[in-house]
Amino acid sequence: MRELAADGIPVAVSCRVLKLSRQPYYRWLAAPVPEADVIEAYRANALFDAHRDDPEFGYRYLADEAEASGHPMAARTAWRLCSSNAWFSAFGKGRAKNGKKPGPPVHDDLCAVVDADGRTRHEFRADAPN
Repeated sequence: MRELAADGIPVAVSCRVLKLSRQPYYRWLAAPVPEADVIEAYRANALFDAHRDDPEFGYRYLADEAEASGHPMAARTAWRLCSSNAWFSAFGKGRAKNGKKPGPPVHDDLCAVVDADGRTRHEFRADAPN
C-alpha cells in the first residue's frame, strides 16, 4: 500500500480494489502486530518443530526442546499452545467415550411381549409371588 501511495494512487482506491476496509488498514498501520503475538508465534513454531521431530513427546519435553532451540517458555505456556493447536503426545491420549451408542437393555427380553399388531410391548407383572 505504501508503494502504491508513493506512486500517487490513493489509499482508498487501493483498499477498494484489494477489497480491504480503509479503517482496519490504518489501525493495522498504526500497530501492525503486537510484540507478544510475535513472541507467541515463534514459541508455537518451535513447539511445532519439536513435535514434528518427536511426536511421542508431551508438552513438557517439547518445552525443553524449544528452550534448547532458543525459545524459552514456562510449562504452562507450552501446554496452552500445544492444547490449543491439538499437538498431543502419540502415547497416552485416551479416546473420547462420547459418540458410542449404548447396547440393548440387559433384561429387556424378560418383559417384552409382541402384541397382535406386531408391536413390542412391555408387561411388568410377575408370573408368581416371590
